[in-house]
Amino acid sequence: MALEYKTTCEKCTISLNMQSEACICSYECTFCESCATEMANVCPNCQGELVKRPKRNKD
Repeated sequence: MALEYKTTCEKCTISLNMQSEACICSYECTFCESCATEMANVCPNCQGELVKRPKRNKD
């Protein structure tokens, strides 16, 4: 099962692509690295840990 690569940060709505630095929780909530750091790497939706999202090739 592949990750759903969301195209915007859920907090600041900055545009994200598959190569962007982004963080996700286990429910795939997605935030830019700046917002994730600001939130101490804790998802505001589920209180889970935000970790770096793996980058995907541009295929």
